[in-house]
Amino acid sequence: QVQLVESGGGLVQPGGSLTLSCAASGSIFSINVMGWYRQAPGKERELVARITSDDSANYADSVKGRFTISRDNAKNTMYLQMSSLNPEDTSVYYCYARNIFGMGYWGKGTLVTVSS
Repeated sequence: QVQLVESGGGLVQPGGSLTLSCAASGSIFSINVMGWYRQAPGKERELVARITSDDSANYADSVKGRFTISRDNAKNTMYLQMSSLNPEDTSVYYCYARNIFGMGYWGKGTLVTVSS
């Protein structure tokens, strides 16, 4: 089992920045992919960014150049640095992890609201 806990969400003004964190615990040795998803009201959950165990990262087109995903293996924590935020980025952001056996795990989410 893997437990994921997100933090760092909140209210930010358009053009502002925010960094989300995802702390992983449990059977983390088996994790090979981690990522951030988001879901806005009335919309489907979508991939924001993902990072593999060799630090290869992929981003949704909508966040390329604005968001950066990273991981600190020593702290068992993944981050999402978000900049140039706009109201369309308002969503609940979820941390996701998948292990080498193909099992996926989700955090409970953290709300990011971009508004003036």
